[in-house]
Amino acid sequence: MGRLLEHYSKQLFKEMGIAVPSFEVATSEDQAQEAARRIGKPVVIKALVPVGKRGKAGAIKFADTPQEAALRAGELLGMTVQHFPVEKVLVEEKLDVAQEWYLSITYDKNKQLPVIIASTRGGVDVEELSRSYPAEMVIHQVDPFEGLPGFRAREIWADLGVGGKLLGAAGALLSKLYATFDRYDAYLLEVNPLVVTTGGELVAAAAVMSVDDSAMYRQPRLADMVQLGSERAWRPLTELEKKMVKVNESDPYRGTARYTEMPGGDIGFMCGGGGGSLLCFDTLVSLGGRPANYSEVGGNPPEAKVYGLTKGILSKPGVKGLFVAHNITNNTQVDVLARGIIRALKDLNIDPVTFPVVVREAGVNDAVARELFTAAGVEYYGDEVTLTEACARMVVRMKEVYGEGGRP
Repeated sequence: MGRLLEHYSKQLFKEMGIAVPSFEVATSEDQAQEAARRIGKPVVIKALVPVGKRGKAGAIKFADTPQEAALRAGELLGMTVQHFPVEKVLVEEKLDVAQEWYLSITYDKNKQLPVIIASTRGGVDVEELSRSYPAEMVIHQVDPFEGLPGFRAREIWADLGVGGKLLGAAGALLSKLYATFDRYDAYLLEVNPLVVTTGGELVAAAAVMSVDDSAMYRQPRLADMVQLGSERAWRPLTELEKKMVKVNESDPYRGTARYTEMPGGDIGFMCGGGGGSLLCFDTLVSLGGRPANYSEVGGNPPEAKVYGLTKGILSKPGVKGLFVAHNITNNTQVDVLARGIIRALKDLNIDPVTFPVVVREAGVNDAVARELFTAAGVEYYGDEVTLTEACARMVVRMKEVYGEGGRP
């Protein structure tokens, strides 16, 4: 999934007719001061980073004057929030709050349907809301073929005790939020809090938006707004990880090729099968190996995707070997993996004799893959060897070529 920073989310909300506070983006104290002056009201200063719980991290501050806005922005710029450096801040008007509600739309993974979660108690984490105030929540699954009729949107709020003019406004806002969710292939939309102002208006005071990165091919508008893969990241993506995201997205219909760069390491790691990948990674480490990355490949990726992933894995400085393994593939064609890997090795002028490459694959077309790998000089094993034994062989090969200390 790919996450949008809050100012992009609010920009889209505004275009869809959802009220948001007046806001500007600043990258310096001076810009924050000028933004606050133009807004002309007390402001909220928020760190623009793709993480939640910014308030608890001290990444949301308040200012009554433009001068104070500059000071607060200076405190945020340059700080790190959950490993993400703050390079810009959101400066937005501070609302006159009468009530704080909660509203989100995401997917119910079990029923595979969009699900709306609404409450008239907002400003708290949804986990706390569901744990402490379950009776004050409405959870409603949406039939994607029917969509969300206006009467259904109003029913959700009516079930929470909302009435009068506010009921009509709340129903209209929910309808617009669902339309945004549907139009932009969102995976998550969260408004927390959804503020009822002292003037009786409904305003999305805080916005979280994540989209399905597999649908980006039909969302060119979002290309510069979304950092693909960011929803899975616990820190900013490295430049190499960004390149590998593009490799994975090059063919959105077939196969996955995910890459996470690890600090240091000298073994390029290219495995698949979820539990099998974790087993191999942990086994390499326990035997003294040093994986340079964690990578998942599967779902029958085309040769071009395998080639791109292999080149990316081997391009990291310090990588001096390659380990490739699955347990037994049920749909991934092992011969296609072989062609992509061998092509990358040849393009990079890598000799498997002096650069350890150990492959342990079994499954679809593995006999053809064995012939291809063997002809290319790659050490290949099938299911006559366990994953653990293959890991041990990789560590031995690294020591044979580079010695105990990692040097020949």
